[in-house]
Amino acid sequence: MHFLKKRFPKKIRFRNEIFFHPEYSLEIHNLHNFYSESLQRTVHTDVYLPPGHFSDERNSYPTLFLNDGQDMPAIGLADTLEKLYAKNKIPKIIAVAIHANENRMQEYGTAGRPDYKKRGRKAQAYAGFLLKELIPELQKRYRIAKTAGQTAIAGFSLGGLSAFDLAWNHPGAFGNVGVFSGSLWWRSKAFTPDAPDANRIVHEMVAGSSRRDGLRFWFQAGTKDEEEDRNNNGVIDAIDDTLSLIGELKALGYQEGRDIKYVEVKGGRHNPATWGKVMPDFLQWVFRFQPKQL
Repeated sequence: MHFLKKRFPKKIRFRNEIFFHPEYSLEIHNLHNFYSESLQRTVHTDVYLPPGHFSDERNSYPTLFLNDGQDMPAIGLADTLEKLYAKNKIPKIIAVAIHANENRMQEYGTAGRPDYKKRGRKAQAYAGFLLKELIPELQKRYRIAKTAGQTAIAGFSLGGLSAFDLAWNHPGAFGNVGVFSGSLWWRSKAFTPDAPDANRIVHEMVAGSSRRDGLRFWFQAGTKDEEEDRNNNGVIDAIDDTLSLIGELKALGYQEGRDIKYVEVKGGRHNPATWGKVMPDFLQWVFRFQPKQL
């Protein structure tokens, strides 16, 4: 995988390359050289525009932001969107796929709370990039959603942890979040056998917070995401951590079915193939009952 390392002049904001999905009229705009002051690097972003985006009279489309945007070809996002459009399973949406680079382990995580190995130190800067730089710039160019209820963020593995943290701490920007095989083990202290489930940052964050009205959660884990079972309860950590977080959300009054959906994939692994298979479920759950488009 190639990542841009050259620093472009700050006056250059975008260089677009536009591709058309071969079977349909979905446009993919590749934005190569957006320079982020927050991250101090250029960020490659792919914007998946629905057919008719520029000719439609509506003011905005439901919008999905995705961490680890470089994995979208492997996940098959373009094909999935077009198939769902053809079957009228979801409204037309804009999907914004933000590529990670070699700083992924620092830019993803929980903002303001690095883990015990000091990973995630740039998570706050990533939030600033997304909310204060990228989204405002995209709103000038595309018909990005204007309300949290029509906006979702999702991610995979560590990107899923990041997506949850962003939605939880910025419910005015994101009303829906998708966590695919989330790295919910993220800890403030090293593991100890006498307290195997202690110090999980995101669980403590939710337990010590109040309910965010309007926020909806979609979680996925695979039965073969990993083999670790740190508390020896017969359930792998990937599933255990996800179910524990759902329990914390329910304690705040969120209801499964209405506010929360959990998908457990039998035989599902920690890879794009598994995540691609469940992407239609996520998209339909989030966007099928969206507020009326403007």
